[in-house]
Amino acid sequence: MLKGFRDFMMRGNVVDMAVGVVIGAAFTAVVTGFVSAFLTPLVGVVVGAAGDFSSYKAHIAGVTFPYGQFLNVLIAFFMTAAVLYFCVVLPITKATARYMPKKPKAPKRPCPECLTEIPQAARRCSACTAHVEPMATATGV
Repeated sequence: MLKGFRDFMMRGNVVDMAVGVVIGAAFTAVVTGFVSAFLTPLVGVVVGAAGDFSSYKAHIAGVTFPYGQFLNVLIAFFMTAAVLYFCVVLPITKATARYMPKKPKAPKRPCPECLTEIPQAARRCSACTAHVEPMATATGV
């Protein structure tokens, strides 16, 4: 019983996931710190609220609605999302496109029997198994 558990824990995907969760938690702390230390005060300078809206409340029929707390969370969410997009997602996407370009897809044509898209060099359709003549490629093969 314990051997099975040990084997499960030692598989690469479980360890990789654990490392990813720990690094994700640390990265969350970094992004949250950046947003709260630099970006939220900038919002306060722009709107004149010192970056803290938690004191904003509305009173309707004897009930208090602390909408300022919601504004703080909403602003922090959008700032965090913007930081992640512009500082992580966008650079990684550009680096991936530059250093790991996608391979060009093989040209396709319709099968004369079932009209399924098949590669031009195919001799048989993978959907209906009809025999088809391969088309000449651009390189003259």
